[in-house]
Amino acid sequence: MDNRSRSAGFQPAAGRAGLRSDEPHSRIELTDEIVGDKEEMTTEREETPTADPAGAETPDTVDALKALLEDERAKAQQFFGNWQRAAADYQNFKRRVEEERSETARFANAALVINLLPIVDDFERAFINIDPHVAGLNWVDGVRQIHKKLASLLEVMGVSEIQADGELFDPALHEAVSQGPGEENRVIAVAQTGYKLGDKVLRPSMVVVGNGEGAIKELEA
Repeated sequence: MDNRSRSAGFQPAAGRAGLRSDEPHSRIELTDEIVGDKEEMTTEREETPTADPAGAETPDTVDALKALLEDERAKAQQFFGNWQRAAADYQNFKRRVEEERSETARFANAALVINLLPIVDDFERAFINIDPHVAGLNWVDGVRQIHKKLASLLEVMGVSEIQADGELFDPALHEAVSQGPGEENRVIAVAQTGYKLGDKVLRPSMVVVGNGEGAIKELEA
């Protein structure tokens, strides 16, 4: 082998050796970059503020939360109070509706009773003025039974007679049509029976009131 060939064969070896000689430099540079990155990351971690491991709030935050809680409690109390008032208003409204409905029914019954009272008066006058010769006949007894049924119907409807005979005169229950000898301000006779529907006066009793003359004469005697 001549020198040219040896030279030619040597050069590739030198080239390869040259490449190998560059590898340590590349590794050093890569290592420097990694170290630099680590230092930057460490610096960033040091600069980043760490959170409180116990999770404690700052005083301002605690005060703000307390104020918010008190505000919500006040709102809840207000809503509860509004609900209570609304419930009470509803109960009052319901009671008023029931009372109005009852009053309407009573007024309807009152109108019916007022129309029936003249018929009752006719029965009573007929029995007072009945001829004694026919008082025991069957048809008279039949009329009496009709009167009793009508009186029972009125009683079921809540109608009652106003007691007047012998009672002290009461302008709310009695209507004086005349005066006569007797104890002053006391009813001595009933001209027409009065009636009530529950506590409501449908028709006052028409009465004769004593003027006190008879009582004075009895005392003098």
